[in-house]
Amino acid sequence: MSAQSYPVANDGEAALGAPLGHALRAREAESLAGEPVVFASERVGPPCPSREAALELAARMGASAASPADPGAVRIIEVFDGARPPAPARPLTEGGRRWPEPPPPPRTVWRVQVDFWRPASRTPAILQAQARHVRKRTQADVSGDHLSAFARQPLRPVRPQQPLDIGLFEVRAPENPDRLLPDE
Repeated sequence: MSAQSYPVANDGEAALGAPLGHALRAREAESLAGEPVVFASERVGPPCPSREAALELAARMGASAASPADPGAVRIIEVFDGARPPAPARPLTEGGRRWPEPPPPPRTVWRVQVDFWRPASRTPAILQAQARHVRKRTQADVSGDHLSAFARQPLRPVRPQQPLDIGLFEVRAPENPDRLLPDE
């Protein structure tokens, strides 16, 4: 099984067209970029009505590249076209039916998505914060692409973890709270 190399670029369009290079690991990508990098996935190009049209678009976008991206770094995905998925149906019993008639499925389109290493300084400001801070503290409308990026980013602590005061089998002495006593 061969290892997957990903392009190193500032954005998704550059990852397909003119990457700085390709790297297997973050350390290699950092040496190419000259700074710390983050792994990113970005949708590029216009929405396409069919999978075949999206495959053609991906081929056209990658054809102009001096060093094309590995096929594993470029994916064709199906997404909702501006609409939200339908809400879950509630069971009801009317006219001998347990479930209501389902709504028509929402319209979907096909998009080209590329995975790449992005220099940390080029990461959008909204993605540098924690998802819950963005949701609670900003009034900005977060796009679907940003929500997907939040779902893929690693969990980060709100503040550094404090050292534990006492262990599992220790108690504070009643006469001297600064002293810990072993407890069985």
